[in-house]
Amino acid sequence: MKFYIPTEVYHEDGAVLKHSSEIASLGRKALVVTGRSSAVKTGALDDIIKALEDNNTEYILYDKIEENPSVGTIMDAAGIGRSQGADFVIGAGGGSPMDAAKAIALMVQNRDTSEDILYKPLKLKALPVVEVPTTCGTGSEVTPYAILTRDDIKTKQSISHKIYPVLACIDAKYLESAPAGLIINTAIDALGHLVESYFNTNATEYSRMASLYGMEKWAVNRDALETGKFTKDNYNQLLFASTLAGMAISHTGTSLPHGLSYYLTYNNGVPHGKAVGIFLPGYLAFMEKNSMPGYKEAVAKMGFKDTRDFTGFIKKCLPDVCITSDSIENMVSGIMQNPGKLLSVPVKTSEEDIKGIINYYK
Repeated sequence: MKFYIPTEVYHEDGAVLKHSSEIASLGRKALVVTGRSSAVKTGALDDIIKALEDNNTEYILYDKIEENPSVGTIMDAAGIGRSQGADFVIGAGGGSPMDAAKAIALMVQNRDTSEDILYKPLKLKALPVVEVPTTCGTGSEVTPYAILTRDDIKTKQSISHKIYPVLACIDAKYLESAPAGLIINTAIDALGHLVESYFNTNATEYSRMASLYGMEKWAVNRDALETGKFTKDNYNQLLFASTLAGMAISHTGTSLPHGLSYYLTYNNGVPHGKAVGIFLPGYLAFMEKNSMPGYKEAVAKMGFKDTRDFTGFIKKCLPDVCITSDSIENMVSGIMQNPGKLLSVPVKTSEEDIKGIINYYK
């Protein structure tokens, strides 16, 4: 077994400003990577700019990261970073800008290369990355993954390089301005990480430790997620659960619900957390059907009686999504050609099993 999390994590009020000197010590010019609005609305961007200016550190702002960022966007941002001499990257927002920051850091560092290297198994360095999450789902602030939209294969896929952030600054105040629906969707994404890392071929006692404790911290927020009414304590607990979930999947990767969700997001525009959540009941039922060790403990840690109770919760939080027969065939075909996702499942999985997981939510 091994447990490796090289990211320095600060989870506290005012984390960015309290650790501004550490952020600024990473270079002379930062490329700040955000979406078009969330980092502004939450106040995260203001804090980052103040932290840099207080330490006389130059910065460039790139605020064009879309939901589910494309390879083209990565290259556009990297071109700006290269031309203006950025030597570290700060990602602020949800999973999209945080994942994008890692891929951009790789491409700026390797300035004489093209986008082809993103998906080649090469040993390459990246610029230092700082992450400031404004949602409570991806755990990208502690994972080495950068998941991008690939139009060439019509799905989403993580790049081939593992890029751990150097520093993560986590502050619950950034969640206070987020819509309830966004909190719910991202929290269910975190739940997906916890479930998929726990029931995973690559799981170890260390990763399960993070998964189970994350489930426990996540569970205390069940009522808030069902009602859409959150307190600062809820925000802190959900952020903690999300970070623990990120630590867990850093060691195991995700499994079938995430693999299936990428097709639903790409082809139907379903938000990532919601797309993951739709397949979680079927995955949990598949574990129960196969008498998977730890099933009862995991369900109890999440605060549910059984798979049926869990499914009721997911249906209450997530509106139905219409999945056509063609979409199902596309997802099944894609997963059957994805050995990484198939091998992550701790029991042998057939095409019929995958169809069962997809259709269970109905």
